[in-house]
Amino acid sequence: MPDLSLTSVLIKPAGPDCNLACAYCFYLKKSALFEEGRHRMSEAILRESMRQVMHQGGAQVNIGWQGGEPTLMGRTFFEKAVHYQNRCSRPGQQAANALQTNGLLIDLNWAAFLREHQFLVGLSLDGPAHIHDRYRTFSGGRPSWERVAAARDLLLQAGVAVNALIVVNDYSIQFAREMYEYHKKNGLVHMQFISCLEPDPLHPGRWAAYSADADAYGRFLIELFDLWRADFRHGQPTTFIRWFDSLFFTYVGLDAPECTLLPACGVYVVIEHDGSVYSCDFYVDEAHRLGNVLDGKLQDMLNSKVQKQFGADKGHLPESCTSCPWLTHCHGGCPRERIFSSDGVNALCASWKQFFEYADPWFSRLAAEWLAKNRIP
Repeated sequence: MPDLSLTSVLIKPAGPDCNLACAYCFYLKKSALFEEGRHRMSEAILRESMRQVMHQGGAQVNIGWQGGEPTLMGRTFFEKAVHYQNRCSRPGQQAANALQTNGLLIDLNWAAFLREHQFLVGLSLDGPAHIHDRYRTFSGGRPSWERVAAARDLLLQAGVAVNALIVVNDYSIQFAREMYEYHKKNGLVHMQFISCLEPDPLHPGRWAAYSADADAYGRFLIELFDLWRADFRHGQPTTFIRWFDSLFFTYVGLDAPECTLLPACGVYVVIEHDGSVYSCDFYVDEAHRLGNVLDGKLQDMLNSKVQKQFGADKGHLPESCTSCPWLTHCHGGCPRERIFSSDGVNALCASWKQFFEYADPWFSRLAAEWLAKNRIP
């Protein structure tokens, strides 16, 4: 496998710390990896991380800030991050920053900063109050929807680019139309629907009760697809759903922007608050620890033996996958969704088959039209 270029990093400056206690959050439990107490990235680690990212990255490097809740670091931390990016950049080089947030700490000053420095904001807002507050609550069970919806309005009014991040769980899976129409009506026409699949902490070997059911998820995708397609105007989408957009790349022979649709994993690295570097957001554990930014190079870690093996492992698929007509589009999905399968098949496989059988003729026709207009050498 040829060496990869450093094009994307995911940084968790406050580690697993968060000011919400969402029932389905997989990252809160990662606090067991680190010392007790608050987890905050030091300025020395921030400076070194930005220096390496800019020095080793290409003409554009994508930097995702995530958590936990990254805004717990305060706005000054991110002002320093932008300062170090600018100081360490080469002529013509750009850093594209994306912030994933629950919105609770967003105020006018935050919004002005994010707009000025062109941060793309992914706002975790599942939908209307009855959907959002089902699982996204404070530690005492108090609902969070009102404050998050207010943050959305503030960000949009300030001219910040905002995407809706929507977790599809056992409850919200019933409301494809309601979620889609809600976000569209309120100005969030870029949506990322994230299937919830988490192990049950009380019953090892089972999915948690709030996880999305595969059959129901297939129906959900089909309903969402019809809503998205109905909003095309003159052959162009007016709303943007990340999974559908990424899927289209696979139909025209291009690498999908969404890593779950790529044939191999390991195309980016995660930097935790203490400088530790890991293989993937879902694999922040000792087995996938690649090193630390204070004593190694990100480029070397990205192309290390451990990371290359991690990437290649995704391709170890059962015969039912390798002979499947949809493999070139899903590539088996995210490996973590295979953990409770005795035959190594993704837990959402049935939903994807349902969806592809329904949507493939339309995607194939759209791809043929696009390829006729955009000849790729």
